[in-house]
Amino acid sequence: MRSGDAVPRTGCEARGVNVNRMRPDPSATGSGRPLRVLLTTDWWEPVVNGVVASVQTLRRELLALGCDVRVLTLSQGIRTRNEDGVYRLGSVSASMVYDRARIGMPSGRRALRDILRWSPDVVHSQAEFSTFVWARRIARTLAVPLVHTYHTIYEDYTHYYSPSRTMGRKVVESFSRRVLSRTDAVIVPTTKVARLLAGYGVHRPLHVIPTGLDLDRFRPAGSEEEHADARALRAALGIGPRQRVLLSVSRLAKEKNLDEVLELISVADRADTVLVLVGEGPYRAELEARAQALGIADRVRFTGVVAPADIPRWYRMGDVFVGASLSETQGLTFIEAMASGLPLLCRRDPSLASVVVEGVTGWQFEGPAQFTARLNALLDDPRGRTQMAHAALEHARATCGAQEFGRSVLGVYQQARERRAPLLLGREAVPA
Repeated sequence: MRSGDAVPRTGCEARGVNVNRMRPDPSATGSGRPLRVLLTTDWWEPVVNGVVASVQTLRRELLALGCDVRVLTLSQGIRTRNEDGVYRLGSVSASMVYDRARIGMPSGRRALRDILRWSPDVVHSQAEFSTFVWARRIARTLAVPLVHTYHTIYEDYTHYYSPSRTMGRKVVESFSRRVLSRTDAVIVPTTKVARLLAGYGVHRPLHVIPTGLDLDRFRPAGSEEEHADARALRAALGIGPRQRVLLSVSRLAKEKNLDEVLELISVADRADTVLVLVGEGPYRAELEARAQALGIADRVRFTGVVAPADIPRWYRMGDVFVGASLSETQGLTFIEAMASGLPLLCRRDPSLASVVVEGVTGWQFEGPAQFTARLNALLDDPRGRTQMAHAALEHARATCGAQEFGRSVLGVYQQARERRAPLLLGREAVPA
């Protein structure tokens, strides 16, 4: 990160920042019309992951702020189509590289012509591969800013493409530097990622803006109906009313480090606990075998695929949220758990420093002994756990709202447009 680069903070990293300064008028395009924003992403529904959640939240908030927003993404098949402002480019499967990944096909000229006629004022890319090529081409053709959100710490995924972690990191470093050099601004969810990119030699304005959360959707069980639903979920998994649920919501992939969670559960040896792994993925068979080998298979439940709309229900049936992943850029599931009133127990990671307030919203641990001690403290002190759950909920409400996320990203757009002001003024003199 260069000296002097703007790094506005908001959401979970806000500390005394006046967010009101970052509220540009979305109609301030010089022509009186709403700001047109094109979001590009390789990942979109029906896929469920952090990138999809982030982009969907951003789209909703930008629309609420009065922007005109469209999305360019990949179809689940070879046909290109446009539905409700979402352009889906034909693509083919790349699951041999990464589960459910897809590669865009060199088609979609009609979609490109339509987007160019619409003429976005800002292009905001959310992925570094297929749709980034389109994002760069559109931004360059229209001479508008290209903003990019760097969602993934790829060096934690080297096992997918390189037998050597050192070599894999060098590939990631070079690739990231090359891709980001073509952007006007880069958004990252945490200071950890900003420092990582600075270490890669990325010299673009870096803005730390954590993804906001829809706090109306993620909340503790309140009504009797919601409590009954939580009890029904437990019963369906064969979990008794006196057992405590340790919850993890995650794609079942190697980089999520769920092997370590299983080992920690085994070492803690709490017969009154059940670990519920919410999600599906290519590593499930290995995890099931590992649970069996550790002798804890009777205390581990795999839910399989869960519809995105049902995820809040699963948070509400938990007692403690656990995780050991070190591949998170922000840890959205930890924030969702916190907003659902769950104390956190997670492996120490700088990306979670603003989420886990030690002894208040939860604990970060290092090693099995510390995990066991923290878990025992949580489970053997129901009153303390209730207080921590309440504190987690309040912390999420105070720091991780979606509205601040949308306003702050809009502020980045405004800064990027101002840096390109001469080009933009010349472009807006031409009738749309």
